[in-house]
Amino acid sequence: MAIAEVLSPQELRLVAEKAEQKSGGFLRERTSKIYRSFAFSKPRIDIERAKYFTESFKATEGQPLVLRWAKALYHIAGNIPVYIDDCQLLAGRVGCPGKHGLIYPELDGCFLDKISENVKNRKNTPFDLTDEDAKIIDSEIAPYWKGKSFYDELAYSFPEDVLKVTYNPENIYEARFIVNETASMRSALQWVHDYEKPIAKGFKAIKEDAEKELAALDPMEPTDMVDKAPFLQAVIIVSDAIILWAKRHAQLAREMAAKETDSIRRGELQTIAEICSRVPEYPARNFREALQCQWFTQSFSRLEQKTGATISNGRMDQYLYPYYKKDLDAGLIDEEQAKELLECMWLGMAQYLDLYISPAGANLYSGSAHWEAVTIGGVDEKGDDATNELTYVFLHSKRGFPFNYPDLAARVHSLSPERYLYEVAETVKDGSGFPKLINDEEVIPFLLAKGADIAQANTYAVSGCTESRMPNLDTFTTPCPYVNLGAALELTLNNGRMKTYGDELLTIETGELKDFKTWEDFWQAYLAQQEYLLKQAFKQLYIIIKLREKHFASPFGSSLHELCLKNHKDLHSAYIDGGVEIGYFDFIGYGTVVDSLCAIKETVFDRQKLSLEKLCEVLDKNFEGYEDIRQMLMKSPKYGNNDSVADSIAKDIDLEGLKFAHKYSKKMGFHINLRYVPVTSHIPFGKIVHATPNGRKAGMYLSDGSSAAHGADVKGPTAVLMSNYNSKNRGYHERASRLLNIKLTPACVAGDEGTHNLMSFIRGWCDLKLWHVQFNIINQSTLLAAKKNPEQYRDLLVRVAGYSAYFVDLSPELQDDIIARTAHSVI
Repeated sequence: MAIAEVLSPQELRLVAEKAEQKSGGFLRERTSKIYRSFAFSKPRIDIERAKYFTESFKATEGQPLVLRWAKALYHIAGNIPVYIDDCQLLAGRVGCPGKHGLIYPELDGCFLDKISENVKNRKNTPFDLTDEDAKIIDSEIAPYWKGKSFYDELAYSFPEDVLKVTYNPENIYEARFIVNETASMRSALQWVHDYEKPIAKGFKAIKEDAEKELAALDPMEPTDMVDKAPFLQAVIIVSDAIILWAKRHAQLAREMAAKETDSIRRGELQTIAEICSRVPEYPARNFREALQCQWFTQSFSRLEQKTGATISNGRMDQYLYPYYKKDLDAGLIDEEQAKELLECMWLGMAQYLDLYISPAGANLYSGSAHWEAVTIGGVDEKGDDATNELTYVFLHSKRGFPFNYPDLAARVHSLSPERYLYEVAETVKDGSGFPKLINDEEVIPFLLAKGADIAQANTYAVSGCTESRMPNLDTFTTPCPYVNLGAALELTLNNGRMKTYGDELLTIETGELKDFKTWEDFWQAYLAQQEYLLKQAFKQLYIIIKLREKHFASPFGSSLHELCLKNHKDLHSAYIDGGVEIGYFDFIGYGTVVDSLCAIKETVFDRQKLSLEKLCEVLDKNFEGYEDIRQMLMKSPKYGNNDSVADSIAKDIDLEGLKFAHKYSKKMGFHINLRYVPVTSHIPFGKIVHATPNGRKAGMYLSDGSSAAHGADVKGPTAVLMSNYNSKNRGYHERASRLLNIKLTPACVAGDEGTHNLMSFIRGWCDLKLWHVQFNIINQSTLLAAKKNPEQYRDLLVRVAGYSAYFVDLSPELQDDIIARTAHSVI
């Protein structure tokens, strides 16, 4: 007799939606209306920010960059169209109604003359562009930035050895995905503002403080007048800019209220007008004003620059709690009203899509990914548990409002309360991929090793996929390079060459196949190729660090950072005194390469079942006609199974990366740490890597993060945790986050017993001091059905990398990647 599948709450909602033939059936009528107004529309490119930014830059040439940026923001704030959506309770969108993306010509100027080709007509994540806007780009924006954008200078600054593993030397706009820079796709790494500053203080006071500092400068001192004065002037201008922008929203709300015939909506608009007249100029007095101030601050940041994964929300359950508690005790708000306000923010957030114009950027960040993490839980500055009533509001909201924004991130520590872990587990079981978990027991010691004091480390916020940030202390903004480990292996097998790029010598010659008599010979050749790619990554990063402050400024973000204000320096300055400079480089395809090296070691050298020459012949033919050999190779030890052979090789690969970083990052003046966070880069990176000895076929995705290769982890999720633990080199502090995906069937976490089993699993993960873990709780049949009939599964959310996205919006390759992940049926 067939046994019915156990469905997750998300899957049950999808069944109900199909039966009722509707989508986005949220509990509240307001949020359902807002969602349906944009949910399935094609996003549009909004050019207003680019147009006014360009106009201002044309008028300010020759002035200090930070001052030019501030003046551009003021020009944008005074001229960009403002909107208040129907039914919305919060104001402050940065683009046209519906889903939209912004153009940042200072970053992408060299691609703007091909924008229709690169964005409008592409298969994955296309955007609409009106003919009128295309003409403005062609006539006003693109011509000014041609030759002035960051990419233009960067590509021509790389020496030949760096260039040939980064771009095609004959077409520098074509990425090679061997060592990929990400700095030309975003002007900064993910970031977290100190939101308490504008909420508790207001921008009027921030401006007044800068005016006092400016007046105190010595007019005869050259460094004061040349360096410090422009920075302080910029802070004053951006403070005026956001106040002006808010007041324009207040005026719009008053005008809309005057025309509104519905008395309830008229009252809502009048309240919006009153609130926008006050914040963010003055301190917030209640929960709603604090939330509106935060939203204005976060949204205005999008107008300033293209930050990787945008600006995170920080520890919202901490800095908003005093306002929530005060209103709750006074009877001015209840949990449902608070959740409705939060839902309005999440829906506003969802309408902005991170637009990547360059072809490489579109490939690396599939699914219009942006993830403004909301951090909950963890410890406070004294090290005590920080959960409060608002923490649980966020968890309840995520289950009652099944949406991909915000990206909820739950900090966990060894003394996290039982109730908190229970609510976290119940939210994970919902099946939409939230929350992702970050481990205080790993992250806080890491931050201490980088120079933070205990209070600063304790109060970190989650940012981006899996990273941590300390507002007012972190100062490193340079985007990181990605290193393709799959390419390193293929370069070893082909003496510095790759099938995708023909006979061109891309790296160094480390030996012909006949030269490798022992496993140690081959292993040393692989390490030499990996080290060569690391050398290029570090050279690439160093060049980028030196160039960026000539091209980017962030006066608004700097106005919210204590060290920038103290040093009178912009965030994009190469060095800010007193800051903690934490940067990254990423290894991509870790599990794939570990399993491939295991196959080579066991099959070729230990058991001598196959020669290296024969192996390369099989790989060259992509296993066609050699399925028996492929199956033999696939029986070798695999990472993700608590296997000592595989985990030892994994640990050695990790060790060599850490040793390189330990030796050379200090000389660069920054902490450059090894990270395993691919976003979706393992898809395009896999496309240029031919067949690999673990049985993977040519062009297929590589493994993601520190997860096992697809289907390789056959001994359960606890074994996956143990492989992660076994492969860590705990003697080095050059370690950073390891992204770990776990896929479970709903049946294995069903009921109260399943919740407690999941809680125990989370406790075990915490005790092992692993950085990160996130879950997909879903049946394989649902994913296969969604790929076959996408219109019936529009609302299906899946955990991709450090973010969740709608499954049907993902590329076919990324859908296959998620389908192929091992679904564990026992926890």
